[in-house]
Amino acid sequence: MAAVALRSCRRGLSQILSNGGLAALSSKRLEGDRRHKSTVQYASRPELPKLAYRRVKGKSPGVVFLPGYGSNMNGQKAEALEEFCRSLGHSYLRFDYTGHGASEGVLAEGTIGTWKKDVLFVLDELAEGPQILVGSSIGGWLMLLAAIARPEKTAALVGISTAADHIVTSFNSLPLETRKEFEEKGEWTVPTKHSEEGVYKFSMDFLREAENHCVLQSPIPITCPVRLIHGLKDEDVPWHISMQVAERVLSPDVDVILRRHGQHRMSEKDDIKLMVYTIDDLIDKLTTLV
Repeated sequence: MAAVALRSCRRGLSQILSNGGLAALSSKRLEGDRRHKSTVQYASRPELPKLAYRRVKGKSPGVVFLPGYGSNMNGQKAEALEEFCRSLGHSYLRFDYTGHGASEGVLAEGTIGTWKKDVLFVLDELAEGPQILVGSSIGGWLMLLAAIARPEKTAALVGISTAADHIVTSFNSLPLETRKEFEEKGEWTVPTKHSEEGVYKFSMDFLREAENHCVLQSPIPITCPVRLIHGLKDEDVPWHISMQVAERVLSPDVDVILRRHGQHRMSEKDDIKLMVYTIDDLIDKLTTLV
């Protein structure tokens, strides 16, 4: 049974301050201090688009950040995590999916399966040892798929506004006549404030492919520690999805952290601090177990 709690880091601020983590938590760093920013590199794959990534080498467990749909590796959460991991000396890797950011490919041609392959490639080829996967929105769905496929590379999971199955369940919850109209057009348009066009466009082929990767209909075979952070004011992905994930994962170590005023992107300073504290707590837990 998942514990629902507003949690503070067990390790506490005192230890973060003593090990040099203050810079990672200062407002200046959380807004993105680029003086020590990692450089963009490109991973070549046979017959597949190149993936852009940034990497900081360090101790295990490492941290891998998985951004949301249409987003990239240069957001506030991703940059704050790099500063935090650098301050603790732990490895960190962030990257852009196919068709996103600086990676090759076309966004409209991507699928959940495409981006799952991207994550598995990163875990297999670029990340050394077990990783804490931090997934934002659709990245939270992808982190679950990756943890199922690569349990040996997954030390823990941190979901931010996890959107598991959300695209599929949202479409299927539309009135039948509305679904038929979109099916006839061959495309589902979803209003959003996160896109310059004001809408996200999903083809029927995208939705049918996404159905193959849904995880909430049955127990989720994940046994590592899981932390799920969600805002009660999330207008894009309802917080009860994180509750569903918590109920279905097999792990005995699951916490759901609900932010009363949290919105979808969870990019306010206090939201980012909570994410950092949560990961710091997991690192402490995992290294103590070793």
